[in-house]
Amino acid sequence: MSDTHLPRRARELPAPLPAELPQADVVVHAGDWVDTATLDLLERRCRRLVAVYGNNDGPELRARLPEVAHAELAGLRLGVVHETGPARGREERCAARFPDLDVLVFGHSHIPWDTTTSTGLRLLNPGSPTDRRRQPHCTYMTAELAGGRLADVTLHRLPPR
Repeated sequence: MSDTHLPRRARELPAPLPAELPQADVVVHAGDWVDTATLDLLERRCRRLVAVYGNNDGPELRARLPEVAHAELAGLRLGVVHETGPARGREERCAARFPDLDVLVFGHSHIPWDTTTSTGLRLLNPGSPTDRRRQPHCTYMTAELAGGRLADVTLHRLPPR
């Protein structure tokens, strides 16, 4: 997930997300939390959290989270960052900046994204579960790993609030 913007865009995470947290082996958050309460909740409820701060996150969150996070997950090299710049040229920029990753999860735009660069880097943006902006739905993603690769990536649309 990314861009939760709590409590500004919603008072709490949409019900499907907290229900899925304990079932996931790893939860990824690509920044713009806004409040520390959501970070506290995820740290309590997740087996493993890989997370970064975003441009709307203040000093408390920046003290607890990195700008870029890396994790090795069953042979998959994962990176997380909030901002990747404009959509135009994103694949080339990210491939050059993160040559040693298999998957990069990013946020900021609130626009779901799933592409693969010419170097094989998979770029994923789960959108936002609380602030759809110009998108038809609020969203988040789930993925499964098999053999050190992403076997299934699903974009979940949340019902209107």
